[in-house]
Amino acid sequence: MSLRPAAPLAVTGLLLSLALPASALPAHATAPAPRPAAPPVAPVTRAAPAPGAATPLSGYAIQSSAEVSDTPEAISTPGYGAEGWHPAAARSTVLAALLADGTYKDDPFYSTNMKKIAAKDFSVPWWYRSDFTVGKAKHPETRTYLDFSGVLSAADVYVNGKRAAGADQVAGAYTRHELDITSLVRKGVNSVALKVRPNNPDKNLTMGWVDWLQPPPDANMGLVRDVLVRRGGPVALRDAHVSTKLALPGMGSADLTVKATARNETAAPLTTTVSGAIGPVRFGKRVTLAAHESRAVSFSPADTPRLRLAHPKVWWPAGMGGQPLYRLGLTAAVDGRTADTAHEEFGIRDVKAPLDPAGARRYSVNGRPLLIKGGGWLSDIFLRWDPRYVKDRLKYVTDLGLNTVRLEGHIEPDEFFELTDRMGILTLPGWECCGKWEGDNNGDEPGEKWTEADHRVAKASMAAEAARLRGHPSVISFLIGSDFAPGARTEKDYLDALKAADWPNPVVSSASKRPSPVLGASGMKMTGPYDWVPPNYWYAKREGGATGFNSETSAGPSVPTLDTLKRMLSPAELRTLWKDPSARQYHRSPSTTFGDLKLYGNALAGRYGRPKGLDDYVRKAQLTQYEAVRAEFEAYGRNASDRSKPSTGLIYWLLNSGWTSLHWQLFDRYLDQGGAYFGAKKAGEPLHIQYSYDDRSVVVVNQRHTAAAGLRAQVGLYTPDGRRKLVREAAVTAPGDGGKATALTLPARVPGLKGTYLAKLRLTDARGREVSRNVYWLSTKPDVLDWSRTDWYYTPTTSYADLTGLASMGRARVVSKSRTDQGPDGTSTTTVTLRRTGGGSAPALMTDVHVVDAAGRPVLPVRWTDNQVSLWPGESVTVTASYRTADLHGSAPSVRVSGWNTPQSTARSVLRTRKG
Repeated sequence: MSLRPAAPLAVTGLLLSLALPASALPAHATAPAPRPAAPPVAPVTRAAPAPGAATPLSGYAIQSSAEVSDTPEAISTPGYGAEGWHPAAARSTVLAALLADGTYKDDPFYSTNMKKIAAKDFSVPWWYRSDFTVGKAKHPETRTYLDFSGVLSAADVYVNGKRAAGADQVAGAYTRHELDITSLVRKGVNSVALKVRPNNPDKNLTMGWVDWLQPPPDANMGLVRDVLVRRGGPVALRDAHVSTKLALPGMGSADLTVKATARNETAAPLTTTVSGAIGPVRFGKRVTLAAHESRAVSFSPADTPRLRLAHPKVWWPAGMGGQPLYRLGLTAAVDGRTADTAHEEFGIRDVKAPLDPAGARRYSVNGRPLLIKGGGWLSDIFLRWDPRYVKDRLKYVTDLGLNTVRLEGHIEPDEFFELTDRMGILTLPGWECCGKWEGDNNGDEPGEKWTEADHRVAKASMAAEAARLRGHPSVISFLIGSDFAPGARTEKDYLDALKAADWPNPVVSSASKRPSPVLGASGMKMTGPYDWVPPNYWYAKREGGATGFNSETSAGPSVPTLDTLKRMLSPAELRTLWKDPSARQYHRSPSTTFGDLKLYGNALAGRYGRPKGLDDYVRKAQLTQYEAVRAEFEAYGRNASDRSKPSTGLIYWLLNSGWTSLHWQLFDRYLDQGGAYFGAKKAGEPLHIQYSYDDRSVVVVNQRHTAAAGLRAQVGLYTPDGRRKLVREAAVTAPGDGGKATALTLPARVPGLKGTYLAKLRLTDARGREVSRNVYWLSTKPDVLDWSRTDWYYTPTTSYADLTGLASMGRARVVSKSRTDQGPDGTSTTTVTLRRTGGGSAPALMTDVHVVDAAGRPVLPVRWTDNQVSLWPGESVTVTASYRTADLHGSAPSVRVSGWNTPQSTARSVLRTRKG
């Protein structure tokens, strides 16, 4: 038996030294007799026999080591009786498995139920045990490997009663390991057992939750990526990848370089033929290898002219073009028989990110600059992989008009990046802050200092992730630091690993302004805010305002819809929510800084008036979040084309939460959408009219590639009861690629407006069709910021805008008509026409529409063309919602309409069935 580093790391030579001398392997001494066989807790995996096949273990039986007295040799022996153990999925933390099998009955997403789960149960290692079968070897040189990563935090590995690797070697969430277990496996049933050590993000180079949410009691110990049983022959192909070079600016050709490592697995010299194909382009060569020799094999346009592609299919971010992908297939053959295969998908595109004259990082894709607009991505709190749920959240990214997600740690499995490749969503992965990952450089913050072993784990982690992510066109950088940049030694290790992996993208020293010794300035800032600030904050070109690249920032709390609040908080907690903003909120953050809603609550009451009850609090919260989020994205969008100190990137902190939260999210755990979501969506319109809080200008921002001519901008200012006090119009042409045009500027004072007033902005095209509509609630008394007292997480507001006039708005009747078309593909589309009818002159402000089932539950996820719209008397608008028919739970759809000053009503939708 031998132990080798995983495929990509064998090329770079950067994995931990995993080779064990034969003498170090424990003898297969007489082990205790296995227990009588019991019905299997986990299914038995049948390993595919073909050379190059990699079969994931399909599941495990798991148990606390405190409950198991048997030896590791016995536990890892076929036939071991695991009665009383818990079933676990192929990728599962301990707690995820225990929740799935009903060990803990109470919903951990509700109230403080998660506190009932004792953390001490996870202070000892847990066993993960699985069986797999292999057939009779078809070739005398057939080999079997275990190939895996995603161990939190470390594990001892046993196969068929023998120790294959120790926890000192299999350590770190991101290190990848390839164990050659050929000498240990047999025809028929084989067993693998991993004794997984407890996880601590302050002590281990793994994953943690910082101040984003309450950490799970097991700290996510477990196996969160697949453990693969890999089969091969006398030659192993590893590290297969394609480097691309796109000719710019014309994109008329692209050079492809194919690389791999061929490794002789035998004790004798041999010759192998390595051949491959990318579409119709085929290539190959013969390679002679000495015994156990590894050799790099490459193909390029210099020796294979057809690898210079004419008119390549170029990959673009969503909204800028298509997302075509290419596929590499490689085969190593010996004496005409396949010994191993390798496959790799990749895209052809060019990414650059130089620093602009102001020192900000400015990204371009295929020669076209773009404003990075994104959010911070969070995994499920228990690190459960649900491909449909992940895809639903990524669909929300594109629905919001965003183009990027940032992964600070929690770097998701391969399928995540396959989805972002196909959906055109850019990704910014990088290491996590505020724990072990930055322990050597983060001053007084948590995180132990590194040992020599930690340096090896970090280097191996970088090598593994670089090799795994390099071919994904959606990956545009790697952030080797977050709040702090790495020191000289660590930076060198990271850069060496990235270079060895042929990393094709910009490398960023940190997500903050801290430089590293070699890379220098990061071109990013991390100046906050992280708690509530007023909308006009974002327009100042200082601190977190709209200049440069802000890697994480938002106006803090995000109170969900009433539907979600009732699913996550007890009646007592709901009363505290609106009555006492200074109270600790378990569903906000474990941080003392972000543990309550005081700043947010003070602003809500100071600007809109003190809440009169839960319903009133929630509706004011939705207005608060809509205006704050919209202003943030609009300010960055407006300033992106400035000549002086432009904005270049914005990562909203956070896109989503891993559990039921009051904290940092554009949409909630259940995928419901409130003011934060629709404020961001409004700002993300491809062609958008907006108001500037700083200079009262009305600006059109055009994210489309081509200029938009023949536009007409109209602005009306109104009292809350709907009396118009000013109207202005102007013709406008908006340049493309994020360009802007100022249509007009509103006067500082308008007769008849005092206190609260409304601004209605409309943009029409040359045919008079409305292409953008935007409504603001404003005040003649501005929010006043005390910049001199700015802290790392917010800037104090010393005087609030007066928006209390909204409370005096008369009731506005809105009638709705809807029809629902249900298609044979399992999707439904509900089309809703809303009309402001009845008496009074007040507009219907922030009219919200939900599709609900027979029980009144929102149908989620859902994608609306528009929502939370405002209508003046006589106006109407038609919006559509798309969703899965199954999410109606077998009932007919209804449409629920409510708003700031519109009473709630629900009406059945007219149902039609589309035939395929």
